[in-house]
Amino acid sequence: MDIRGDAMYVLGVWDGHDAGAALIEDSKVLFASNEERYTKRKLEVKFPVNSVHAALKHAGLKPNDIENIAFTTTEFTKALERVFPSMKENYYMFRRRKTPKPSFEWARHKLKHSLTSIGITPGSAAVSKAAVARQLKHIGFRGFKLDVVEHHAAHSACAAFTSPFRKALVITLDGLGDGLCGSVSILENGRLERKVAIKAMDSIGIFYEQVTNIVGMRELEDEGKVMAMADYSYPFTLEENRLKDFFAVEGTTIRARYGPNRQLDMLRRVAWQTPREQFSYMAQQLLVATMSRFVSNAIDRFHIHDVAFAGGLFSNVKANMAVRNLEALHHWYVFPHMGDGGMALGGALYSNHSTNGAVAHDFSAYLGDFYTEDETKAALGGNRALKYELDRDSAAHAAELIGRGNYLFWFQGRMEYGPRALGNRSILAPSGSDAVKDRLNLYVKKREWFQPFAPSLIEEEVHGLLEYDNKGFDKFMTSAYMIKESEREAARAVMHVDGSARAHMVGGENGQYHELIKRLKAESGSGMVLNTSFNIHGMPIVLSPEDALWTMKETRTRYMFINGFFVENRQGTR
Repeated sequence: MDIRGDAMYVLGVWDGHDAGAALIEDSKVLFASNEERYTKRKLEVKFPVNSVHAALKHAGLKPNDIENIAFTTTEFTKALERVFPSMKENYYMFRRRKTPKPSFEWARHKLKHSLTSIGITPGSAAVSKAAVARQLKHIGFRGFKLDVVEHHAAHSACAAFTSPFRKALVITLDGLGDGLCGSVSILENGRLERKVAIKAMDSIGIFYEQVTNIVGMRELEDEGKVMAMADYSYPFTLEENRLKDFFAVEGTTIRARYGPNRQLDMLRRVAWQTPREQFSYMAQQLLVATMSRFVSNAIDRFHIHDVAFAGGLFSNVKANMAVRNLEALHHWYVFPHMGDGGMALGGALYSNHSTNGAVAHDFSAYLGDFYTEDETKAALGGNRALKYELDRDSAAHAAELIGRGNYLFWFQGRMEYGPRALGNRSILAPSGSDAVKDRLNLYVKKREWFQPFAPSLIEEEVHGLLEYDNKGFDKFMTSAYMIKESEREAARAVMHVDGSARAHMVGGENGQYHELIKRLKAESGSGMVLNTSFNIHGMPIVLSPEDALWTMKETRTRYMFINGFFVENRQGTR
């Protein structure tokens, strides 16, 4: 790529949970990726050296070409972790359960809650800025301006400046960051102005993290499993819910009844007497009720009916479905990398907006690494177990194989940004085959049986397949939708037990994937395809052709389409 002499670049870096980097040129997002894809450690926390280098390589830049760098979150604990990286690494290994269970497990969680609730202190921002600057200089940056962006300002910028809206409410909710767990802002006339801030001590995100831990799963990673497991409980009303009084919504404020450490003790007592799926149901029901009422009250207060969302709580697709169904909400948008993995881009967007105006509203999630046909062929060469050939009509060929009841790997173009596979790093399968679904769960994904898969469908089929509300096509798989009764037999493998599905609506933004699903409908009559991320459970989505080939061999998968090639594994396939 030629460097434009008058171009202004902003590099965003994030060195916390799900670290990453993003690069903006003037008002265009050029590149965004997360460090886990390079280090192969899920939700990596180390300084994003690889992501930074990948961003510069994509744009044909050197470190000295970058004058503006943004980073986010300068609360007390982040400053400590930046000065003492071993603290961050130790907690990462503890949180991901990669170490033996410590004798004082719950005491460690309580210490974390106590420290993270401190927020920004007078010295923490300066310490963080010095530590980040030192890291950047170590990898070659010189003469740069370092911009500090507050945590929820970064979340808000993600939602506001990538949304299709010119005027909107912008709502963030998460565990916590910089002393807050949520905010409400207004986007209007190119300005983003915060109106509401919710203190970290009132975090329902921390509540949900605690529930995730208590049911034996990993916080900041397995909350989706809690959401899925909740549907296997017998239903009961909110009034019967033993957790109903843990949170109250008062106008546009959320109040926690207990501090985080007492709350943890209370939750453990309830969980001791409650089956896991019922306990999960209690937590999910309270989350849905709290989020729905909070968003409804914000719309009523500010009289703005188009809403953009970001923050980790908006990864909960069942809660999002309830929010989206609010009558007062007219149009809806969730930023695709809604959790802290989006912090690098959020910081860059906010910094860029402060000096260069808002980013153009033509956002694409296909922002990661790209591999040429020659690079792909080089990776394929020398693998005697694999047969490969050029395939100039991959969409038709893949649709034919899926229509015959096969699953396959699908690797095309630029890697998606965020936790969802959006048709470029995907595993695809028939949407109505329980046998294939079970095979994927047991032998390929290697994950819990109760986690549902998701469907991709082309925009033309949305009204016929889903109970769709015309509030905006969901390009990023960020909400659940009810499958129409007449279509549920064909959606058995992508539908949860309650009849809902986390649908991905595909249009012209991914023409080859759109064509595949269109051909599949002609081939089999089904206008949807099972789409799950191209990875083994617990590992990041694949980055490179080499990663794809390793996964193909490890899972003994037979078919893969990769950047214009059709690959067949001839040894030991399932």
